Amino acid sequence: MMRFEPVDRSDPRPPYRQIADRLRMAIKAGEIAPGQRLPSEVELMSQFGVARMTMRQALQELKAEGLVYAQQGRGVFVRPTPPIRRLASDRFAREHRAGGKAAFSAEAEKAGFAPGVDRIRIARAAAGPLVAERLRIAPDAEVVVRTRRYLANGTPVEIAASYIPITLAAGTRIEDPDTGPGGIYARLEEMGHTLARFTEEVGARMPTPDERVELEIGEGEPVLTVVRTAFSTGDVAVEVCDTVKVAGAYLLEYDFPAR
Repeated sequence: MMRFEPVDRSDPRPPYRQIADRLRMAIKAGEIAPGQRLPSEVELMSQFGVARMTMRQALQELKAEGLVYAQQGRGVFVRPTPPIRRLASDRFAREHRAGGKAAFSAEAEKAGFAPGVDRIRIARAAAGPLVAERLRIAPDAEVVVRTRRYLANGTPVEIAASYIPITLAAGTRIEDPDTGPGGIYARLEEMGHTLARFTEEVGARMPTPDERVELEIGEGEPVLTVVRTAFSTGDVAVEVCDTVKVAGAYLLEYDFPAR
């Protein structure tokens, strides 16, 4: 691990800004590698010759930029790069499901990350107005709700909640923690609900406190939101998936023809 010289007291920039600039340069030059842990807060305080508050201000700047992230009890790490490239025109290709891979697994592996999923929860609940509108059902109609957290190389990058009409999911593997090879969409197609198209609404915002905890990100780091509706042949809405993604972990790519 490289060492840093103390801050320059004659520099007009605040000490925390000097520290942030030096760490940023080291990260971008590859001197601190993606996935590598930074020296501890105490070590950095000693090297730069600053107080704890100054050091925390510097690290917060880098967290807000998405260059680093903190893991509870483990320290601060350089965020892995390059980000996961989410290619909308390819991610739901049947060839992935035929190969036993859900969309996230295919994307993460293509980007060189080891995919993972944890905190899987399954429940039945009323659809509510927003989901009901997309699924074209009554707000009090029951749906199966699957929530889970996705990991890349063990780092949280996305949380997702899928809503599937109870008439399609009840008593199927969609209600199991492990839906089997190919995920939810493979199970739906096995039951005769051939997928025909998807719509997505993409947004960006700051995370809620609960989302920051789930994604292990700082207060200043934004998230991307993607709400997807899947339609089977006959234009029947079969699933709504509401995802919250760490903005710095993804590139969203869309390929569509000119008309």
